[in-house]
Amino acid sequence: MQEDATPLSEDDLALIHALQLRPRASWTDLGRALGVDPVTVARRFNRLGERGSAWVGLSPGPRMFDQMCLSFAQIDCAPGATTVVAQALSDHPHMLTLERSAGDHDIFATVATRDLPTLSRYVLDLLPHVPGINAVRTRIVTHMFTEGGQWRIAALAPDQRARLTAPPATQPPRTGPSDITAFDRALLTHLARDGRASYQALSTALGVSLSTAKRRIEQLTRLDVLRFRCDFARPLGGWPVAITFWAKVPPTDLPAVGHALIRLPEIRNCAAVSGPHNLIVQAGLHSVDDAMRLESHLAGAHPGLDIVDRVITLRHDKLLGRLLDPYGRSTGIVPPDIWAEPHEAPPTP
Repeated sequence: MQEDATPLSEDDLALIHALQLRPRASWTDLGRALGVDPVTVARRFNRLGERGSAWVGLSPGPRMFDQMCLSFAQIDCAPGATTVVAQALSDHPHMLTLERSAGDHDIFATVATRDLPTLSRYVLDLLPHVPGINAVRTRIVTHMFTEGGQWRIAALAPDQRARLTAPPATQPPRTGPSDITAFDRALLTHLARDGRASYQALSTALGVSLSTAKRRIEQLTRLDVLRFRCDFARPLGGWPVAITFWAKVPPTDLPAVGHALIRLPEIRNCAAVSGPHNLIVQAGLHSVDDAMRLESHLAGAHPGLDIVDRVITLRHDKLLGRLLDPYGRSTGIVPPDIWAEPHEAPPTP
């Protein structure tokens, strides 16, 4: 891991954008879109990976949200205990994302379990006993309009994007089991570590045939249970600011407002939630000044949207399982395992 904070280059960002569009595309296809040879593309990505500056992992698809209970937790810590608490929570496979906030709570977390009873055991019985935690307030997601894996940077020209987003000639039918099995859990653990792992590597690691590994991944993606995503060190790529808006919207307007907001290029996450504020919106920005501009735009475009709080993230400690340094670079991973009991460890890869 490099100690300096060298910004990502334009070539780096172009490759990251290409991988956001096609995370498992061949180096040949990526090179064709970027106008360079496949060896150069592979070498660039390997360099980014060695530095922890970019990686390919997993995102839940729309049908995965039907199989889990997702929530946002605001965590208050004892004075001076926030860093120790964040380090402890980073080891939890149910803690997908951890942010340290410049708000009235110390840690903002995205938590996922297989169902509501498991979530209750986790946030009511386990978290309050973590040393240094004073209070936990949980908001349950009732509908996810979009999640961070759909967020895109703007580093490619229109013709380059077109080469990577052309629809396939035919759409295969969405058939096959969508419930997550023990085999799937092990498969997802490997893919969380390396979303570009080859079918051969996965079949060898899991002790199954190459066709079995390939067929199940294709089923899970075709069924919208699983998606792949490319993430990167946002502070080094020009997006150092993350902000969370809590808002109130008339219930009858909530679907229309939510679907309108996700069309904005800044929006990374948008969800309907329980509690006094029924909408959460998270955005990635180039500067703190952009926060006021975005909030003004939201208020002007949606008069019924009442933003009641806005919280800027001071530091991401974890992003969908990836452990991050202060510059947003990956230093390791705790693969998410939302199907485990809160006291259990994830399955061994």
